[in-house]
Amino acid sequence: SSSSSNRRKEPDAIVSVKLDQDGQRDYPIYIGSELVKERGDLLRKHIKGETVLIVTNETVAPLYLEKVKESLLLSSSSSSSSSKSSSKSLRIESVVLPDGEEHKNLDVLDLIFEKALDARLDRKTTFIALGGGVIGDMTGFAASAYQRGVNFIQIPTTVMAMVDSSVGGKTGVNHKKGK
Repeated sequence: SSSSSNRRKEPDAIVSVKLDQDGQRDYPIYIGSELVKERGDLLRKHIKGETVLIVTNETVAPLYLEKVKESLLLSSSSSSSSSKSSSKSLRIESVVLPDGEEHKNLDVLDLIFEKALDARLDRKTTFIALGGGVIGDMTGFAASAYQRGVNFIQIPTTVMAMVDSSVGGKTGVNHKKGK
């Protein structure tokens, strides 16, 4: 009916799950629709410095990369001055990797390090994985090694990454002689 089509859609609820694994690692998981597009503030509050490196792949980049950048920049410019980290301007860099498990290797991993070094990213940089399990594994591994470790956020884009690879903290890349 015409009345139902004109009805304003109510925003979906955001579910936040806080994990505590033996008191060593604690991080939130946000679940909801349009979070990437409309809730950059959720990401922004977990960014400690003034720079971000978004790592994605050639399949996901055309769909979500600009939306994530815009959301982060909007939340950065409209945030209150009461929060030190979110009142600073944000510089966003990105690197787009080839898609597929066969690219989860040291050569492709080096593209992340090359971009971070070329952009002169510091220890306060946050690496954001925007993609499925391969991107999450590679970005997490890079974040743990870059300058002895930088902040890391995952934005999983596949169901498997949402329920498996983005939860738990295991990251890595394959070697030509094995996993």
